Amino acid sequence: MEYLSADDSRAVSRWRDFMRFRSISGEGVSNGSYRQCVEFLTGLCTEVGLQVETLEPVEGKLIIVATLVGSEPSLGRIVLNSHYDVVPVDREQWCCDPFGAEVLDGYPAAVASGSNSTTAAGPCVYGRGAQDMKCVVIQYLEALRRLLGRGWTPRRTLHLTIVPDEEVGGNDGMCQLLESRQFREMQPIALALDEGLANSDDAYTAFYGERAQWWLMVRAEGPTGHGSRFIRNTAVQKLVGVINKALAFRAEQEAALGWQHAGCKHSQAKQLGDVTTCNVTMLNSGVTCDGGATYSLNVIPTVAEAGFDVRISPNLATSEFRRLLDEWCEGDGLSWRFAPWVSTLEEHHVTSIDREKNPFWGVFEDACGKLGVKLEHEIFPAGTDSQFLRALGVAAVGFSPMRNTPMLLHEHNEALSVATFVEGIGVYERVIEDLCGAPRQL
Repeated sequence: MEYLSADDSRAVSRWRDFMRFRSISGEGVSNGSYRQCVEFLTGLCTEVGLQVETLEPVEGKLIIVATLVGSEPSLGRIVLNSHYDVVPVDREQWCCDPFGAEVLDGYPAAVASGSNSTTAAGPCVYGRGAQDMKCVVIQYLEALRRLLGRGWTPRRTLHLTIVPDEEVGGNDGMCQLLESRQFREMQPIALALDEGLANSDDAYTAFYGERAQWWLMVRAEGPTGHGSRFIRNTAVQKLVGVINKALAFRAEQEAALGWQHAGCKHSQAKQLGDVTTCNVTMLNSGVTCDGGATYSLNVIPTVAEAGFDVRISPNLATSEFRRLLDEWCEGDGLSWRFAPWVSTLEEHHVTSIDREKNPFWGVFEDACGKLGVKLEHEIFPAGTDSQFLRALGVAAVGFSPMRNTPMLLHEHNEALSVATFVEGIGVYERVIEDLCGAPRQL
């Protein structure tokens, strides 16, 4: 990567160093990577010139709050949020070490086939978190490093918040931050930025809301008996009935989306955030004879459970989906509940993109416009920590400046081109400078 400037080369090196921490949500405390990540990031924050506080509301799960005090600290503040945890990996499915931050030429399809079809992307850094969202954490810091390096002083105070456990629902991350003294002292917040998604076209995408994330458990109970008999109304029969209704609803929503080709963003009238997805993600039943993996297959189980990942579009009232759930689970021995290990927001919360009602959206949009790149706005199809900010009335925008980039978050061989990463630093320079310099009357 000899073509990079010295500053860009150092930024890429810091990004790769950060990606080498194995900060998987379920492992981060026990393997020490959470603490290592925070030590690494607090060092960078201090080096850049930020005031740093570290919170540990849950043992081993540390939160960083780094602050740059503005010249008019009474004005509404700007928050840059991110998370340092990542999802698990299946090492056998990767072309390289998922935590090696290796540099390969092109995105995964070209690397796997040996073709040159995507080498226009140039060198790409491979590793878990390349897109989600270790790139953004470092881009924030590098943008601030460059702004402060040229003597910039913000009018509005800026807070950089970096949390754990976003990938497992945010209970021990963002939700803990929102209950802290540090968050109370950030008020008022004019606008918060958080993660977005890659855009395969030559445009950036900003997300002003997201689908309500409901993780559900459906439980069915029924009679037992010998596996050779026709026992009626078994737990499995009841559960399959619920699943069939859920899958029929899923098919209706998929048809409404109108996708011609899976993953083709602009081959349909609607975007994924415009419809509701409902997927069965867990099934559990059976009688074990040893409390382990050996099942008594001649015994009809009395309990069967299914887990669902549901993302409810703002186009469907959550009260209406609750009514559907109640209808699907009508009958003796059937019930549903929210998964108890994750916080659930039962209503939609959307940030206004009306420039009159939300002038900071206008500042953000204009900053992107100065870069000469088209900005699209959508409902985020999955879930981020932004949902908790919006629920408190904080205007939040999901934004990761990755254009002409395949969406690879959570996939095998997650990668991001070096050129896109470097471009994103410049994007954040512009956006941060304009947001923090927004006039006091806004």
